[in-house]
Amino acid sequence: IIKIVNEELTALMGGGSEKISFASHPPTVIMMVGLQGAGKTTNGAKLAGYLRSTMGKRPLLAACDVYRPAAITQLQVVGEQLDIPVFALGQVNPVQIAQHAVRHARENGYDTVLLDTAGRLHIDEQLMNELKKIKSAVTPNEILLVVDAMTGQDAVSAATAFDEALGIDGVVLTKLDGDARGGAALSIRAVTGKPIKFAGTGEKLDAVEVFHPDRMASRILGMGDVLSLIEKAEQNLDAKKAAEQLERLRKNKFTLSDFYDQLLQLKSMGNLEDIAGMIPGMGGKKLDLSADEGNLKRIEAIIQSMTPYERENPSVLNSSRKKRIAAGSGTQVVDVNRLL
Repeated sequence: IIKIVNEELTALMGGGSEKISFASHPPTVIMMVGLQGAGKTTNGAKLAGYLRSTMGKRPLLAACDVYRPAAITQLQVVGEQLDIPVFALGQVNPVQIAQHAVRHARENGYDTVLLDTAGRLHIDEQLMNELKKIKSAVTPNEILLVVDAMTGQDAVSAATAFDEALGIDGVVLTKLDGDARGGAALSIRAVTGKPIKFAGTGEKLDAVEVFHPDRMASRILGMGDVLSLIEKAEQNLDAKKAAEQLERLRKNKFTLSDFYDQLLQLKSMGNLEDIAGMIPGMGGKKLDLSADEGNLKRIEAIIQSMTPYERENPSVLNSSRKKRIAAGSGTQVVDVNRLL
């Protein structure tokens, strides 16, 4: 039964992952639309970062939201954090900003322009008319609607309204790391027939990934998401180091230096709770890993307080050395003993 439900859920959400259609003559124009508070500005920037890091694109962010106070500043701040240029002309007509941004991209070698447009707290005619004007002025290759997965059915009605008015090409579903699991993902696809192309999976500026219906289906069923876990590991773990460590283990050698390297690699994969959620059987039972995060920091401090010789030869650690290490790492001798 689970196998059948899994296959049906996957088919409901579109079967396979959908890509962005890039223009044959750059720049590709991607228009980000959505209601206020859905996360257009940050997810537009995240998407620009993703396109640069995984597809080698040269993105340009364009600030076309001239109504929300500090929207332009917010885009500039996230752009700066990701080191992606932002095109802004201040509080002028958004249609002109979009046109100038595309021209600027063409003249300066940027191959992708992401337009951060205005949102409202609810759908109104004025907003839709403005978005239609931007659409006819710059003919975007993609119109991506950003919706918040946590708002459930509201996300679905927003998707329907935007699709009827503008004709969207795909959806970016944000806050998918919350407990909403995937209800909105199922409904949006079923109601609008439009694919979910990306998913925002957390607060950090690299927390955006291509949406995979099959993986979402197994998350909904609490079957974990081993494929995403493997991808995360491949991106963050150093294969050469792993091979060296395996060789050392074969020779019965595993020092605190090796342990420390593994610790750093695990930390680079992100939040421990998110990682645990991808492991089958772990998703339902929320592990309390907040304590473990603190514990990792303590272990790191202890190992950093040792000399390279001590890390390689833990057997030399007598009581006076342990006292020194404990004092240096702000821990107790018991913590040092526990680690050893």
